[in-house]
Amino acid sequence: MKMDEKDRQILKLLLADSRQSARQLSLRMGLSTVTVLSRIKRLEDEKMIQGYSVRLDHEQLGYELTAVIEIKTTQGKMLEIENYIAKQDNVIAVYDITGNADTLVIAKFKDRKSLSSFVKKLSTVPNIENTVTHIVLNTIKEDDRLI
Repeated sequence: MKMDEKDRQILKLLLADSRQSARQLSLRMGLSTVTVLSRIKRLEDEKMIQGYSVRLDHEQLGYELTAVIEIKTTQGKMLEIENYIAKQDNVIAVYDITGNADTLVIAKFKDRKSLSSFVKKLSTVPNIENTVTHIVLNTIKEDDRLI
């Protein structure tokens, strides 16, 4: 799909506030509402826009700890393990990576006890050879809005 500057501008505005109406967007951009609506529909159809959600302050919701967990798996079982981990409620990202580990998991926890329980549960998953858990001390930037 070819995106032009107007498409990028729509995406930036929706990333800032996805509750804006097409009319509000059209006024900000100097385009007709119909044009904005058709561009948004095309971006949705092409899966550039995959849904609409809110950004939460995890700490205010009680998730005080962020953990970055490296996982080494038995060869051939990585995707099964990643799919299992991705279904866990407190997991916010699962990545295939290069290097010493096969998978990188980013997850949020309310306390050390829940983090400990999660890591211990991982150690019982078949075909996980090893985990290395890093606890985030300070979050400098955490924002997946990229355009």
